[in-house]
Amino acid sequence: MISKTLISIVGPTAIGKTSLAIKLANQFDTEIISADSRQFFKEMQIGTAVPTNSELESATHHFIQHKSVTNTYSVGDFEKEALQRLEELFKTNDILIMVGGSGLYVDAVTKGLDSFPEIESSIRESLNKKLQENGLQSLQEQLKELDPIYYEKVDLDNPHRLIRALEVCIGSGLPYSSFIGQPKPKRPFHVLTVGIKADREIIYDRINQRVDIMMQEGLLNEVKRVYEFKSLNALQTVGYKELFKHLDGEWDLDFAISEIKKNTRRFAKRQQTWFKKNQDTLWVNHDADFSDIMDVIKTRQRCLK
Repeated sequence: MISKTLISIVGPTAIGKTSLAIKLANQFDTEIISADSRQFFKEMQIGTAVPTNSELESATHHFIQHKSVTNTYSVGDFEKEALQRLEELFKTNDILIMVGGSGLYVDAVTKGLDSFPEIESSIRESLNKKLQENGLQSLQEQLKELDPIYYEKVDLDNPHRLIRALEVCIGSGLPYSSFIGQPKPKRPFHVLTVGIKADREIIYDRINQRVDIMMQEGLLNEVKRVYEFKSLNALQTVGYKELFKHLDGEWDLDFAISEIKKNTRRFAKRQQTWFKKNQDTLWVNHDADFSDIMDVIKTRQRCLK
């Protein structure tokens, strides 16, 4: 009988996932696994909204700023390491908390990834070079030719996903989509997913405020410090790529900030679409009382037993 439970907190960026995760960790006297792929990297703090020092002190977090942007770190690496850490932590905890807005990374832990062949690193390096020299559209066109099925499904604005699909197509000689949907092993723990929701206007307002705060806290200086690494996968992300264009003289600062806000809003929309696919998610309002959220969780826990 499965006796362990992973409570997964999901939702769009700036909605309050960290705050709820910490409250739950304190309530259950347990620890937190971060599934936010942008918060893994120690050079990216302000632009990824890493929990504050006081937040990190109020509950033990794992997978926060444990890698460098110069490290190659895939969702498959995270799946393996996160499952190992969960196994260790479940020895002394019946309940653990996971929090993050990176849908693929959340699913890697809760559902498992599709199995893909090992691919030579030189293929990814050549694709990164192609991205840098020829732009995102060149990767989009190549994927459309090699795997039109996945081309219709993938987020075409996400260079990480495009490069991952292309390297599998090139390295295996088979479409990326042919490896998707195979049976996956069941997890040795229950998964209880809690999603935080809000009206679109509220989400967009919170995003705009967060970007303004990031700029006040020194995001531009943070981006300057990682400028030499701007071609790396980890830095092809909202908040950094826009300011790289400013530093390159392509955009003025005000326009770059407005693009960060716009692209973050688009990212939040994609997050919501991804998380809504899970019909088992318990959705709660962003301003719901914590006691009400606990009642919902306890009710679902009883159903899992």
